[in-house]
Amino acid sequence: MANKELSEKQKMFCDEYLVDLNATQAAIRAGYAKKYAHTNAAKILQNPKVRECITERLETRKSCLVAKQDEILEYLTGVMRGKTQSEVVVVESKGDGSTSARGMKKYPDEKERLRAAELLGKRYGLYTEKIDAEIDPKIEVNIKRV
Repeated sequence: MANKELSEKQKMFCDEYLVDLNATQAAIRAGYAKKYAHTNAAKILQNPKVRECITERLETRKSCLVAKQDEILEYLTGVMRGKTQSEVVVVESKGDGSTSARGMKKYPDEKERLRAAELLGKRYGLYTEKIDAEIDPKIEVNIKRV
């Protein structure tokens, strides 16, 4: 990882740059002179080790935010098997003409479980239609001039 080869100021620049992706402000917050922050920021971003560090950290952030295929399949399997829970709002009558709302955990109903099973089935190609087709390899083209 390039982070180990950077100076403390460069590491701080990388940290600050990832906050808002503003190189000039990152340079100022990292302790570079405000007067030359714009110029310094451009030079720092040209440093291959700094760029590598920023790229690695952006990829790490992205991988944490975006679900992977296995995670999606595990979730759909959990829903299909009725092992997941979601919170729903339930409105109850108090008996005096007023109502109150409260949160309640619920397991997936049959419709939700069926939908998860359909999505998993599509993923594994269980619902492909098989079509028998006879194809004539001869192609005839007739052109008539008028």
